[in-house]
Amino acid sequence: MKIEGSYTFKASRKRVWDLLLDPKIMAQCMPGCDGLEEVGPDQYEATMKIGIAAVKGTYKGKVSIKEKQAPVHYVLSGEGSGGPGFIQGEMAIDLDEKDGETILRYSADAKVGGLIAGVGQRMIGGIAKVTVEQFFKKVESFI
Repeated sequence: MKIEGSYTFKASRKRVWDLLLDPKIMAQCMPGCDGLEEVGPDQYEATMKIGIAAVKGTYKGKVSIKEKQAPVHYVLSGEGSGGPGFIQGEMAIDLDEKDGETILRYSADAKVGGLIAGVGQRMIGGIAKVTVEQFFKKVESFI
């Protein structure tokens, strides 16, 4: 499943970069995040509660930040599993600054399996896009 999109922040690219890579901000902004613990440089263990339609569950997993090219690009990689199945994927983040604003473009590729996959790819894709938008809106509240 692929999702792509963009989000515009009313802040400098450096400010957006710093916020997106701050573990405390990440944990507060990720919908359903119950915990995010740093276990190494750019590596975290996460606990998330996710519900899609009638399929709800707690996932434990790992998140890592790769291919960092400050302050313009990085890849967020994650995988998790729980009672309803598994989720794994990567999201490339690119930041461009224009007229004092930052345009963030993202491209994600995710795989889901187990009960959660039974919900249907189209529904999961739509929910994923809404979740990403919620994350960016929360990040923006810290600007």
